Amino acid sequence: MVAPARPTRRDPLTFSLVGPAGEHWVLYRLYRLGILAALAPPGVPEVDILVLDAHHQVAASIQVKTRTIGADQGWHMQPKHESIEDPDLFYALVDLEPEHPVTYIVPSAQVAAVLRSNQREWLSRPGAHGQAHKDSNVRRLRPKYGDLAPGFEDGWLEPYRDGWDAIRAKTGGEDYLSAPHQGQARGALTARQR
Repeated sequence: MVAPARPTRRDPLTFSLVGPAGEHWVLYRLYRLGILAALAPPGVPEVDILVLDAHHQVAASIQVKTRTIGADQGWHMQPKHESIEDPDLFYALVDLEPEHPVTYIVPSAQVAAVLRSNQREWLSRPGAHGQAHKDSNVRRLRPKYGDLAPGFEDGWLEPYRDGWDAIRAKTGGEDYLSAPHQGQARGALTARQR
């Protein structure tokens, strides 16, 4: 059986489904790990998913960025992401292009540092015809920058692949499904929900 060809462009409906697909993929992965999480209310800035600890308190928040196609294999970002450095905020960078989705869990301070480094370097270099680059509202977070992000060599993103332990650490390291809850015996859900 031949796999269907990967699209090179997305129609408007497909484009509108990419973000929710990434968010639900991240929720699925969190639930499989026994981490309690929920979608944030629509319109909440910088937060797509709220992660709760065993006491139902918000332990961390996640902004999901999802990609499906593109030559640079990167994620769309904005200038505001250069200054967001919240120790409780992580980016879940979801790549749906491979047959099996790949997720990178990156602290917001690291994302900000990479974007600042890349933008500074890009602005310092002349354009194709020797002109100065002009700043814009577009940023790209990529796994490979070549020499366009000093301090972030190719492969900088790999240590964050499937980095779910960073989220688990924020919840106190406890598996919600095996923690005792009101009116429920310890571990009652684990056999069925894993």
